[in-house]
Amino acid sequence: MSSNLLHRISSRSTSLSPALRGVADVILANPEEVQALSITELANRAGVADSTVSRFLRELDLDGYNQLRLGIAQAIYSRAPSVTESRSSWVYEGVLKGDSQEHIVDKVLHGSLEALQRTAERLSPEVIGEVVDRIHAAPALYFAAMGSSSISAENATMRFIRAGKRCHLFRDQSVQSMGAATLRDGDVLIAISDSGDSTSIVSSAQIARHHGAYTVGVTSNVDSALAGVVDTVILTASSIASSDVYGESVTAKWGQLLAIDVLYATYATRYYEETADFLQEGYLSVIKPTRGGAAS
Repeated sequence: MSSNLLHRISSRSTSLSPALRGVADVILANPEEVQALSITELANRAGVADSTVSRFLRELDLDGYNQLRLGIAQAIYSRAPSVTESRSSWVYEGVLKGDSQEHIVDKVLHGSLEALQRTAERLSPEVIGEVVDRIHAAPALYFAAMGSSSISAENATMRFIRAGKRCHLFRDQSVQSMGAATLRDGDVLIAISDSGDSTSIVSSAQIARHHGAYTVGVTSNVDSALAGVVDTVILTASSIASSDVYGESVTAKWGQLLAIDVLYATYATRYYEETADFLQEGYLSVIKPTRGGAAS
């Protein structure tokens, strides 16, 4: 399904029959309100039968009415604010002051789905493979991140430690920079920043590369400062819509987490035997003893 369903409806409306065009007009006139309507309520607004709305769905190649509602939510979420819509009414990415609870759930859901889908489209198998081989050969794997991107860095640290890699992650940005200076040829630094312009993260990548480490930037901005200083860029995607006030949301993290999971899954597959040994040892010595009642 297209990520801009409203545009599809608008472009197709002139070729539709009068009854179907009436459904399209109701949707385009107030998509936010239509998103919360039942199929019968939409039919009543358009002055047609429920079966006409069903025919409209088939014309748009939609599987059902729920897909129409979710597609409208995604289109609302992704579109830029109009000239009459004050950006100050944005309270979270794509969520507007006065949105209903149902609209909020749909908007956040589809922002997250969009970030995952767009990240999957941007991930290069060749780049992932190269980074995985570098990680396998590295004496140490180092992560640099700040703010909410630290969630992704912590997830990566946990996964690769369990796979047997020596990993380092410091929350303090000054310590991150000092740690980057201890890296040497063969070590790998993975710097995570959605914007790619976090100065301390860019600095850590520059320092690590200066000392011979292989540097990877995980960012959604190919033109960012981080992308310009690292050896390799893993491109992610956050949501299209963003708030000037709040900036990043959880949607940016989904792209990062997907990239990290793909890295780890590729590593575990390519180096299965040794990874499986470390996972088994970690489970028996660390995880299992913490699970009271687990079968021996």
